[in-house]
Amino acid sequence: MPGAKRGEARRFKGRITVIPGATNDREVIKRAVAGCDGVLTVLVPWGVQQYSTRTAQAVLDYADPGARLVFSCGWHITRDGRDVYSLKLRAFVKVFGWLARLTRFADLDDQVEACRRIFASDTRWTVVRGSDLEEGESEGVPVWSRHVGDPLLTSNRTRRVDFALFMVEALTNDELVHEAPAIVSCKTPSALTHAAGSRRS
Repeated sequence: MPGAKRGEARRFKGRITVIPGATNDREVIKRAVAGCDGVLTVLVPWGVQQYSTRTAQAVLDYADPGARLVFSCGWHITRDGRDVYSLKLRAFVKVFGWLARLTRFADLDDQVEACRRIFASDTRWTVVRGSDLEEGESEGVPVWSRHVGDPLLTSNRTRRVDFALFMVEALTNDELVHEAPAIVSCKTPSALTHAAGSRRS
C-alpha cells in the first residue's frame, strides 16, 4: 500500500473496527452489524456453498430494526422480470454461470436466491445492480433506471469508485428504499444523451 494511502487510513484510527472472518459466517455478521444505522453488503457468489445467500440472510436477520441495508450485485438480477437483456449479456451469464458452477468457482443462482430473499423482506433494503466496472477517477454519482434495457444504460460502464459512491449515497436516499436500481456512469454517452433529451423536453 503506498505511503499516502497508509496516511489516509491513519485518519480513521479508532473509528473503524475490523472483525475478521468469512462474510457468510452468521456470528461474524451479527457482530459486524450490531448498532449500525446502515449496512453495505457486496453479494459475492463465490463457490457453491450459498455464500451470497448466507451473507444476505444473516444481514437481514441481525441488522438493527429500521437500519438501511444496501446490497450490490450485477445487472443479471431482476426484481420484476421486466428487464430486457442483450443477447451478449444473456450468453455471458449462461456460459459463465455454467463454467463457474462446473469448476465450483461461483454460482450465479446463489445471487439470484439471495436477492429473492432480500426483495421478500420487510427491511429498508436497496439492491444496487452494477454495470461493467472500470478503474479511474470518479465521474460523479451514477444515474440509474428501474430496468435493464432502458436506453439510459446502453453504455454499460461505471467507474468502480462510483459504484461505491452510489451505495453510500443510497444510505440516506429514501427514494431508493425497496428499489433495485441498475446504474451507469453519469458521464457515459448514453447517460449524456438521456440528459440532453430530458432538457429538450
